[in-house]
Order: sequence, then structure tokens, then C-alpha cells
Amino acid sequence: PIGSMFYTAYTAKGPNRPLVFFYNGGPGSASLWLHLGSFGPYRVKVTSPEAIAPAPYNFGVNDQTLLDKADLVFIDAMGAGYSRPVGEAKAERFYGVDGDADAFARTAIRYLDLNNRWNSPKFLFGESYGTLRSGALAYQLEERGVGLNGVFLLSSILNYNARSPGLDHVFMTYLPTYAAAAWYHDKIPNKPADLPAFLAEARAWAEGPYLSAMAKGADLSPAEADQVAKKLAYYTGVSETYLREADLRLDLSRFRKELLRSERRVIGRYDSRFEGIDSDAAGESPQTDPSSTSITPAFISMLHGYLASELDYRTDMPYRPAAPDANRSWDWHHKPPGANFAQNVPDTALDLAAAMRQNPHLHVFSLNGWYDMATPFFGTEYDLKHMPIDASLRGNLHFAYYPSGHMVYLNPEALKKLRADVGRFIDLALEK
Repeated sequence: PIGSMFYTAYTAKGPNRPLVFFYNGGPGSASLWLHLGSFGPYRVKVTSPEAIAPAPYNFGVNDQTLLDKADLVFIDAMGAGYSRPVGEAKAERFYGVDGDADAFARTAIRYLDLNNRWNSPKFLFGESYGTLRSGALAYQLEERGVGLNGVFLLSSILNYNARSPGLDHVFMTYLPTYAAAAWYHDKIPNKPADLPAFLAEARAWAEGPYLSAMAKGADLSPAEADQVAKKLAYYTGVSETYLREADLRLDLSRFRKELLRSERRVIGRYDSRFEGIDSDAAGESPQTDPSSTSITPAFISMLHGYLASELDYRTDMPYRPAAPDANRSWDWHHKPPGANFAQNVPDTALDLAAAMRQNPHLHVFSLNGWYDMATPFFGTEYDLKHMPIDASLRGNLHFAYYPSGHMVYLNPEALKKLRADVGRFIDLALEK
């Protein structure tokens, strides 16, 4: 043995029930967020985007559980939760795109073996970096004889190449998400009532006039720059002067600090609806992410109590929300199917496309929060719509959007819609 992977599974009686493997991102994150926030039988009750008050926390039966529709397996990444390397194996073996995907593939297959579930419909459900894992994992499982019915991508980032700093493409994909944040905080003049229609307009301008203007570089005339700055100010709520000084390229950290600077507030990265307070209003970047710090204590506290008191699982090991040093030491090299060399920056949309070509019955469901500034929805659309798949497979791609942030399920109303959408997708993927 080289590793022990910890999971929590919920199953119900019935023949060939669908089976969903869940995991969070990081890289190197435990699955407590999805486990206690989304579709498990119990959840931490939150009212996002409000900060959670300290203990005692509101924890109880989840009326949006998915257990009536499928069996659920929540898996902690190696080094996180109670997952640990075994014997002489070192954590570094698993701290990388390919090593991590291999560990999850072995875990899924091991679960199928031990529980006699090979003939069950199978789904993957990854969040954040977990979506990049899902791209590689879907292909690895197909290669090992595990046919998948569907893949859920919640708050996706499949192609890190397209998000590399310094590329104008990054600013284009972020602009509609900036527009959503500015709309929410009432920074759009004559604010439109219809958010989706407004964001469709922002998408069209971003990939059209805005991207074309940035492509001109130093050849962009002052008159053109003024015109772009005016439109960019309209969509982002940031002043034309600031945007001209930034050469029309608005960095995420700067936007989070600038949008509400006059109110001495910063906005969240995982959810731009959250507001935080820095030590002063003069800095260039936010000091914290209020959409993260406000929820973490509740989930960690309730996970410890739930495992010990409700499930009677006891161990001397500490439960780790994240694998130590995983993010900092992660090996980002990845060799996609058919490639002659490894990428320095991974794009597992290529792996997912290969899995779909091998298995034309595989459906993919992209789930996105309008206010997610960690993995902007326009970037996800770009990644999936540029996958090398045949036109006949394009109908296997599905998209949904929610008035929430990166962790869509934290918003009770969004969770209700998310649960309904996920249930319908499972039914769709099972149609012959």
C-alpha cells in the first residue's frame, strides 16, 4: 500500500442506484465543504452572503440532500482530512496533477471493488481545482475500464494556460464577472433589472471590442483608448481615470479593492457579494477574503463534532482541511492524451474531450455562480467551448448559472435550484 484515502459514503437500498464521487479543490483540499454544505444528509445552515456568527452553529438535517436520487461518496485528497501516505510513500508522490488524479482513480476503483458497484451508473462531482482533477480523472477512469455517465463541474478551471498572468485573454474572461459584482453593489448607472441579459451584453463586448482593443497594444490610439475606458468603466463601476492608468487591464486584486474603496470596503474573491474591512483604504490589494474567512470556522468545527458524535468515527489523527504544503509544492506538469510532451501549465479540458470522444454517452454539466471571482464563468465557457470534440458531442455539454459565488450551495435558494438541476441531469444522463 502507498496511501490510505478517507471518505464518507451515504448509501440507500435499491438496485443499481447511481453513484456520485464528490471532492473539493485546493489543490489538496478535504471534502468537508461539499460534504457538509451541499448534498449530504446533514449540512451547516448558512445564509450566504452573510458572515456566519461564532458557535453554536446551525447544523441539522439537509432538506436538499441528493440521497433520494443517488449514493454519495465524499473523498478527501491525499494529505487532507484523514487521508495519508502509507509506508515509505511520500506526500510528494501525490502532490501533482497526475499523481493526484491517479490516487483518485485508484480510490474510485477500490470503492467499486469493495462494494460491488461496477454496474452502478457513475458520476464525478468536482469543485474548483476538483474540476481540473475531473478532466484528468474522467480520462484515466475511461482508460481503466470505468465508463462514466456524467461529470459535474462546479466553479471550473480546466485550462490554467488560458488564465496565465500577462495574457490579455485573462482580462477578457474576468470582465463579465466584474460586471456582475458591480451590478450587485449598485455601481452600474441606470442598473438593468435583468442580470443575465446584462451579463450577455458584457460577454459580447468583452470578446469583441474590448479584446480587439487590447490586441492592438501600443497601436491603440488615445481616442480609441478613451472610448474603451468609458465602456469599461460602465461595466466595472471603476473610474475611467483609474482604468486608463491601468492601461485598460483591471487586475482581480485591484478590482476587489477599488470597487468599494470610497466606502472603505473590499469585496470577496470566492463571492463578490461579501464585504470586508481592511486596516486602511489606501492599499492596492485586499488583505483578506471575507467570503472565505467568514465560513471556515463553522465547517471545521461541525465536521469534527459530526464525525465523532453522529457517525462515531474516532481517531487520534488530526483532521486537516488542507494537505500541508500541497499548494506550494504542487507539480503542475501534465501530459494530455496524445501529446508528445508534458505541459508546464495543465489543460485537462483536453483529457475531458478525449474521454467524451471515447465515450459518446458521457454528459458534462457546468455549474457556475455569477459572483464567483475565483473561477469566472466566462473562462469556464471558453474552456469547454474550445474542447476538441465533434459537433455531434456538443449537445452533451450543459450549463447552469446561479445567483451565488464559488460555493454555490452556501446560498439556500441557489442550493434548492442546484439540487433540482443536478437531479434532472442525473435523469438525463441515464436515458438510453
